[in-house]
Amino acid sequence: MCDKIVITGMGAVTPLGIGTEAYWEGLIKGKCGIERLTLLDASPVQCQIGAEVKRFVPGEFMPAKLVRETDRFIQFALAAVQMAVEDSRIDLSREDPFRVGVVFGTAIGGIITVAGEQARLMNGSRISPHFVPKFLTNLAAGQVAIRYGIKGPNLTVTTACASGSDAVGNAMHMLKRGEADVVIAGGAESLFCLLMLAGLCSAKALSCRNDDPGQASRPFDRDRDGFVMGEGAGVLIIETLEHAVRREAHVLAELAGYGRCGDGYHTVVPAPDAAGEIYCMRKALESAGISAEEVDYINAHGTSTVLGDQVETKAIKEVFGPRAYRIPVSSTKGATGHLMGAGGVTELIACVKAIREDLIPPTINYSNPDPECDLDYVPNTARQKKVQVAMSNSFGFGGQNASLLVKKYE
Repeated sequence: MCDKIVITGMGAVTPLGIGTEAYWEGLIKGKCGIERLTLLDASPVQCQIGAEVKRFVPGEFMPAKLVRETDRFIQFALAAVQMAVEDSRIDLSREDPFRVGVVFGTAIGGIITVAGEQARLMNGSRISPHFVPKFLTNLAAGQVAIRYGIKGPNLTVTTACASGSDAVGNAMHMLKRGEADVVIAGGAESLFCLLMLAGLCSAKALSCRNDDPGQASRPFDRDRDGFVMGEGAGVLIIETLEHAVRREAHVLAELAGYGRCGDGYHTVVPAPDAAGEIYCMRKALESAGISAEEVDYINAHGTSTVLGDQVETKAIKEVFGPRAYRIPVSSTKGATGHLMGAGGVTELIACVKAIREDLIPPTINYSNPDPECDLDYVPNTARQKKVQVAMSNSFGFGGQNASLLVKKYE
């Protein structure tokens, strides 16, 4: 059993920019990546806004043939992996391929491909021979393994909006069990098609501030009216400390704790008593051997839904007691929208950056306090603060709960 697990590389494709530095700079400057949609004609549905990844050119990260054979979510994954591998300075060709693993999370996979090919079929056109491997959820992890010749454990996690966090948590467990020395862990999502938008509009889950998209995602604000869909990918290179030291890697942070559980309550509504979210955060602390007193920052799930934000606030207050009011809690979804299966990883990247730079990203669009959400949400402006330990929460449809803890590497 390995004691310490460390993060040695990061890569990100986000609505704020491509690459971790562009993403982080957008967060701390309070930028917003939400605009009117350009990837599709959304006029038939009520919501016509989203957080698209701009200026993404897949050919800069992969051959043209692979571009043709992959869905957008897989392209995001491959791009983020390439950046994370470069950041970690790991030479995968020198590693034992059976000691390198891949774990990816995605909530839905290639729904854009499914919707597009269905339309082609109904119009009498021929279906692409690449249709099935383009949309299968496991093909982000599969394509990564194929590209780098990785033969170790290969896993895809689908736990709705907790998928990315659960991918990182499962990678951590793989390393602790001795199944691998290195794991590429990430999340990827791209859902901008009319079918997905129409479904979420019918469920009344989305904000429809079409005339003011930059103000649409308002985590914890009294006037929030739903989440905004985003897209992107986040990837971490995770290693045992022993392996990282052996190859003289630059360690970014320690991946210290992971908690997971289910609500067992409802498909789309969090349990009002917050029992699952409370348990999940406590398990992450317990697994890390870290007390609630040691947590310096919480990156909240904070989707900008009325009930979701209230229940998460309730859970934080139960776990951290009176100290909850002194812990900075921010949701970066005001800036990026909800990246679904990619959100847990990109938000953990924000935690790692907060630790390394002692700087906390803000919750943008926070103007009017909600009496039910009364914590310190770091409104609108980044805050300088020493951060030794940070928690990231991800809570998904079906009552899927995941919490991760990262700490400064000493």
